Amino acid sequence: MEGAGTLPEVESTSKNLTVETDGFANDQSTSDAASRGTLNRSNNRSVLKRKRGSSADSKSKPKVKRKKSKTTRTPRPNYTIEVGEDMLLIISNVSQSDSVWRPKRKGRKNKMKTLPKRKGQGKITETKKTKKHTRPVRTTVGVNTQAQGSDPDHQVKPRANVSLSGDDTDQWGQRLPVEVLVNIFQYVVHRDGAVPFLCRVSRVCRVWNDAASSPSLWRSVTMGFCWIEPGKSQLPKTEMRIKNTVNWMAQNRLAQLREFSLCHWKKNVDYVVQALSESCPQLSSLKLSHCTGVTDKAFQSLGSHCKQLDCIDVQNTDVQGEGLVTFLETYGQQIRKIFFSYGSKSEKLLTVISKGCCPELRSLAVNTNLNTGFSQLAICIPALQIGCPKLQTFSMMNVMPRLKMIRNIPTSTPGFPLLEELCIATTSMSSFSDQDLNSLLHGSPRLRVLDLRGCSRVTPTALSALPCQDLECLFWGLYFNSTSVASSKNGLHLLTEKWSRTLRELDITNHAFSEEDLEIAMGHLALGEGAEALRSLNLTGTKLTSQALRLLIGHAVALNYLNLSSCRYLPRGMKKLYRGQEDIRQLLDKIE
Repeated sequence: MEGAGTLPEVESTSKNLTVETDGFANDQSTSDAASRGTLNRSNNRSVLKRKRGSSADSKSKPKVKRKKSKTTRTPRPNYTIEVGEDMLLIISNVSQSDSVWRPKRKGRKNKMKTLPKRKGQGKITETKKTKKHTRPVRTTVGVNTQAQGSDPDHQVKPRANVSLSGDDTDQWGQRLPVEVLVNIFQYVVHRDGAVPFLCRVSRVCRVWNDAASSPSLWRSVTMGFCWIEPGKSQLPKTEMRIKNTVNWMAQNRLAQLREFSLCHWKKNVDYVVQALSESCPQLSSLKLSHCTGVTDKAFQSLGSHCKQLDCIDVQNTDVQGEGLVTFLETYGQQIRKIFFSYGSKSEKLLTVISKGCCPELRSLAVNTNLNTGFSQLAICIPALQIGCPKLQTFSMMNVMPRLKMIRNIPTSTPGFPLLEELCIATTSMSSFSDQDLNSLLHGSPRLRVLDLRGCSRVTPTALSALPCQDLECLFWGLYFNSTSVASSKNGLHLLTEKWSRTLRELDITNHAFSEEDLEIAMGHLALGEGAEALRSLNLTGTKLTSQALRLLIGHAVALNYLNLSSCRYLPRGMKKLYRGQEDIRQLLDKIE
């Protein structure tokens, strides 16, 4: 074959070439040795580079260390909680010489440092050595919430575990005792109400949720209206969510509810009242303000479930049907306070009360808005005095009583022997006379507050003949155009002489008492035993003089309200309202 013959020819040719160049053998050997030396040095360098790369690769791989076993420390609480009569005492168990173990702060993550890239090599990374921060073990500390002599109603649900964690996100909340949180929340609830404050703070963390769930914080709740965009109706899903929320709160939060107020609700009022009455047996006070749609079902549910209910307030609320009248006829013996607005059923309610259905009644109020005008309500005072012998507060704001007589009711009655406050005030001229006043208060020696604003027909002589000796507040101002009314010009000194020892507030706005009568009356107030206790004085539109004013201010050191508007007998610059003792002291300096 041709391929086999070519190889010997090549060998023979190489031999011939070798023989022919034999003359240059020495020089050629020297050059070959030099070339072999350079090749060996280059090979050594490549080997060193490989070794160096392998060592760098080995360094780039971090060594795996075994995890250290976690050591647990014995729990040691830093405080002790002692329950006092009206506060919680947190006593520290740590002195200055003690060393308390504290969790270490979390360390930063290891950063990977990238080395510069060398020629012919890939990226080489090395780890920055940092101390490994171990997360401390969570320990628990038991908190004793039951103390001797403490009120069981104010006991807080004990938190079994108070976790001491090194995590900065929840360490501050976990270490704060639940009892302290409950006391803090009580201040806010007393000022702003339970809703929506407790609903919001319960979302902060578990500890705050436990504190906000304390039954002692949910004893007084007020729910406002659910806002709806004008011109639109409430969606069915929204209405269902409202009902579910009311049910959940009644079952999980309002077990110890005592006082409940519902304001400006136009729908679902019956549903809310029924849910509360079924889940809150301790309910004692119910207030429905500016609500509509209250039917007989709500009062039936209250009567059958809430046996401790003693206060009902339905002022400015549309009560449909005869539900409230029926409730008072059936369960009126447990009611002590009732407030309602003037309306078509007011006379029926007063008739039921006068029949003796509410023998334990303490407070009765029949009011109306000041912008609705003058209203009259027929009332039989002797029947009311017999039916409510324990009445202490009677108010008819802007509603003038029109006296009527009922058969088989005696005209002479013991009156209201326990009455302390009476309000027969109106913004317009009233027909209430001395005879009406005497029929109401002839048997009320404990009267402290008397509000007769607008009653221009009542005379000082009738007032001074009242059996009460410790009257503290007398409001007798005329807040309407009194030019056509012939009010009394004398007799104020009789009132100030009788009650100078106990009088705290006096209002005689726009009365036409003479200068001499006012000077004598102010002298009784200034020189009487109770001059240092006088707090408020309204003399708007009277004939007070500078001499009487100087005597009064000089002795009434506790006076913090003085109204001298439209007092024509005073110099210019003084006829205004003064608030605060410092302002009144400056007025005294001007007069002197």
